[in-house]
Amino acid sequence: MTVSGWDDAGFRDQVQGVLDEFVDEQAARLAPLGDDAARLLAEVREVIAGGKRFRAAFCWWGHRAIAAPSDERALLRACAALELLHASALVHDDLMDASDTRRGRPATHRGFATAHRRSRWRGDPAQYGAAAAILLGDLLLSWSDELLRRCGLPLAQVAPALEVFDLCRSEVVAGQFLDVSVQARGEADVDTAMTVLRYKSAKYSIERPIHVGAALAGAGPETLATLSAFGLPLGEAFQLRDDLLGVFGDPATTGKPAGDDLVEGKRTVLVALALDAAPPADAELLDHSLGSPLEADEVAGLRRIIADSGAQAQVEAVIEQLAEKAVTALRRGDFDTEATRVLEGLASAATQRVV
Repeated sequence: MTVSGWDDAGFRDQVQGVLDEFVDEQAARLAPLGDDAARLLAEVREVIAGGKRFRAAFCWWGHRAIAAPSDERALLRACAALELLHASALVHDDLMDASDTRRGRPATHRGFATAHRRSRWRGDPAQYGAAAAILLGDLLLSWSDELLRRCGLPLAQVAPALEVFDLCRSEVVAGQFLDVSVQARGEADVDTAMTVLRYKSAKYSIERPIHVGAALAGAGPETLATLSAFGLPLGEAFQLRDDLLGVFGDPATTGKPAGDDLVEGKRTVLVALALDAAPPADAELLDHSLGSPLEADEVAGLRRIIADSGAQAQVEAVIEQLAEKAVTALRRGDFDTEATRVLEGLASAATQRVV
């Protein structure tokens, strides 16, 4: 991600520094629990390392769109809280999807299961790994609230942002449950897939982070609604790009196996469109293959079905339309000029990425 005139790499480093310091604080508190807590914290450090930091960036510039920060360090801590929420969602999502890897390393539940197996402990390694992932994700979720609440800004200033954050967490949890329910039922209509996309990812990825930052700057309901006209369609475009990468992305870049979303049985908008448009035999093969172990040639075959159906091109077109709609709405708002320019750059980075 490169945004002209803004040191995005420097911002990511600052966010990482805030997260590391926060975990150091928590490590001191949990030190009496001994080696087991230390193992949990070591995994936390791995999970929160790196990443694009889109959520933190949109929070920062959501604030800057309204007002200059009174305390940049405190605002940075508030932005970093969104990254803890994201980390929590990733850990839980990997467990629910039975994913093997995340960013090129074992997913949390897989790593703890392997540690159990190597140590020859009692019980089921997989169950131990699942328990560890649930607890670690819960811990990160709790910490996200704590970091925002204790960011350093006056509580009266933080309180409206906490209300947005409460809504954000409810939306993403309910969206996750809708996602697993849709997969369990084997449904894949476009409207349902879009609802999953909106609540599981689009809102918490961009719209709500912008709202948190703006609320910290004192934005009222009308301003938040204007920012939604930018953040929600952009969040949808962001997740549609993610869906394309989940099927067509290069494993060397994404850190996930080829066609991982197909193996996990994701009923995405991309898949729903392909099932609607593909010839009956191809649609049946795609439908029955979702959620099954797949060899490389089978993944390649399903990719061809999706591409030949026109679904890939259609999703690309929708991404472009949503991004254009978002930027148009942003330009109509009465926001800080620099913030508007940087948010436009972030919009491009979020929707045109390859990872």
